[in-house]
Amino acid sequence: MIEIKSLSVDLGDFFLKDITFGVKQGEYYIILGPTGAGKTVLLESIAGLYPIRSGEIWLNGKEITNLEPEKRGIGVVYQDYVLFPHLSVKENIVFGLKLRGQPRQEIEATLERLVELLDISHLLERRPATLSGGESQKVALARALSVKPEALLLDEPLSALDPETREDIQHELRRIHERLNVTVIHVTHDFEEAVALGDRIAVISEGRIMQIGTSEQIFRQPNSEFVARFAMSRNIFNGEVRDGDEECAAIDVGEVEIAVATDLRGRFHASVRPEDILISIEPLKSSARNCLHGVIGRVDDRGSTLLLTVTVP
Repeated sequence: MIEIKSLSVDLGDFFLKDITFGVKQGEYYIILGPTGAGKTVLLESIAGLYPIRSGEIWLNGKEITNLEPEKRGIGVVYQDYVLFPHLSVKENIVFGLKLRGQPRQEIEATLERLVELLDISHLLERRPATLSGGESQKVALARALSVKPEALLLDEPLSALDPETREDIQHELRRIHERLNVTVIHVTHDFEEAVALGDRIAVISEGRIMQIGTSEQIFRQPNSEFVARFAMSRNIFNGEVRDGDEECAAIDVGEVEIAVATDLRGRFHASVRPEDILISIEPLKSSARNCLHGVIGRVDDRGSTLLLTVTVP
């Protein structure tokens, strides 16, 4: 279990501000946010690479706030892999074990276990420069796992991969996590990646945690316009919720009135997810309260989806 308590980090031109969250034992936890939000700074602070201004970091009941990185029991995998170019794949994987003075027999047993787990026996004598992105990621994972870390930190592990390889490694990450039951914190800017892998997601922006929840909670119940847009909501309206009956109120959005199931009153943002919208030339026979007449002014083809711009008179 990882506990982050009121963590603040001052890098001069960037601050992490009062970060608090907990990761359960064996949980796959996602830190999600845009470029420059503080995702990697947070990850590296947990790993011990930045001085902590205030707050605490705990791992499995032990405070590690001021421990040296190598004594924390944490493995880290970066998006650019950071493999030693002058060493073979085998030498890269066992490097940490040799540094710790592990017996040769134990090193060989660990190597055999990881080679089988990641299916990389054919790569052992090769150098990093000859590896593909997916192969490099597997080797970096093997090296991080070789020291049997209590927690594994992944910094944008899929961002440098092509779409097909990204999907393959995504499946590998989930399989490895389920097999080893290791606690994982995974940093990404990709919402779909976060949904596919995360048990829970923490959304971060400008050094602050904006919302924590399951992918369904982030997707369906964003607590701000920022989170809604990052969860790929396109249809966000600013308006005033006024009185209604016990089951339904209404939000006035310009010239349009939208029925909403809420007991809130005042000015709010309302989001309508694309999958909840039906487009029809003819009037629909439906019990839906929100039936709007409009004119499609623009159609943008996005491959598997269409982006429609609709003007409502």
